[in-house]
Amino acid sequence: MPVTPTLFVRENARYAPAGAEQVIQAAQEIVEARMVRGTSFKDPAVACDFFRDKLGHREREVFAAVMLDARHRLIAYTELFQGTIDGAEVHPREVAKHALRLNAAALIVAHNHPSGDIEPSAADRAVTARLKQSLALLDIRLLDHVVVGGRSSISMAARGWL
Repeated sequence: MPVTPTLFVRENARYAPAGAEQVIQAAQEIVEARMVRGTSFKDPAVACDFFRDKLGHREREVFAAVMLDARHRLIAYTELFQGTIDGAEVHPREVAKHALRLNAAALIVAHNHPSGDIEPSAADRAVTARLKQSLALLDIRLLDHVVVGGRSSISMAARGWL
C-alpha cells in the first residue's frame, strides 16, 4: 500500500494537515527555488527534469521556453502559449520577441502532452524546424525541444532531431 506523505501547515500557532492545493503550492515553490537565474542547461537531462516539474501536471497544453545566455545559463522561464487538451498554437514571431527582449543567445522550448504520451507528433517536429530556422535568422540558437507527458519527458536534441 503506497504511503502518502503528510505536509503540515501552521494555522493560529497550531499545525494542521495541509490540503492538496497547499502541497502543490509548496512543491511549485521548491521547483522555483531549485532553478534560479544562472542555472546551467548544458545537459538535456537538466532540461527534461526542469520542464517535467513545470509542465507535467498541467491539464491543458502549454508551450514554454527557457531563455539562456551564451553559456547556456538560465535567464528566465516563460510560458508563451496556452492551448487545449490536445494542442497549442505556436507563433515563432512571439518566441523571437521574448528572446530578443531578454537578450537571449539560446533557448530551449518545451510543451506538455496532457494525454501522457511523450512521443513527438509530426506537428511537434514541424514547429521545431520552423522555430530553429526563424531564430537562426536572429542569431539565437534553439538547443532543444522537450516534450513532457506526466512524469516522463523526452529531448528531441538527444534523439538527434535538432
